[in-house]
Amino acid sequence: MGAAFSKFCMRCFCYCCADSDDDDEKQPLIPNPDPLEYFSREVQKRRDEETNLWSEPGDPSHTERDDDRALYSLLQARNKTRVGTTGYRRLSVDIEAMRDTRREVRDKWKTLLENLGFMAEADSLLNVSAGASLDRMRNAAAARSLLQTLHSETSLFNSGEAPPERYLFILDRLLYLDIAEDFLSKAKRFYPPRNSSDEDTPGGAINLPLLLARVSAMNGTGGDDEGDSEKSGDYP
Repeated sequence: MGAAFSKFCMRCFCYCCADSDDDDEKQPLIPNPDPLEYFSREVQKRRDEETNLWSEPGDPSHTERDDDRALYSLLQARNKTRVGTTGYRRLSVDIEAMRDTRREVRDKWKTLLENLGFMAEADSLLNVSAGASLDRMRNAAAARSLLQTLHSETSLFNSGEAPPERYLFILDRLLYLDIAEDFLSKAKRFYPPRNSSDEDTPGGAINLPLLLARVSAMNGTGGDDEGDSEKSGDYP
């Protein structure tokens, strides 16, 4: 075989002209010339997604639930607000308050998983990406029933509202690993239901109606001046 056909093309799985291969080899596999920068962006994208902890992973708009809509609106409002103003600082406080509430719930789940012996696997078991689909669940009905039990018979969640759907996917994994009942037992022991007096004054609770009203008012008035921010009131 001639020298011009001495190379095997892994793209079309045939012997091609060497000169053509040489030209192709000059083209980068990744459009960005720096692969490390590309992968860093991908890691950051997943990290941002996890930081926001959307309650409904399958909702690309992140606005189906009140808490998701509130967080999304706060993030959008802050993006339009001048950095350093009172409005920007207050929006940041509200955003972090919501994230802290969600992180607190996640930390409870992580504590239980680690107590069950999943020290190294806890983070992976709790990770739910935006691409999660209910169609791919193995035990959807059992996971939903278990989630409702955890919501009503433990204090894993900080709110009386419906629990975040993202935890359906986590419970589906626990059912597959045959540790769901052990998890439920630990949850009841570690995080028993709050009594009525505790529920009246939950620590760090987010007032969603008030928060949504504030964001709506800010969107209607611009909200990037310090004077506009003063009108919205202090929260939390």
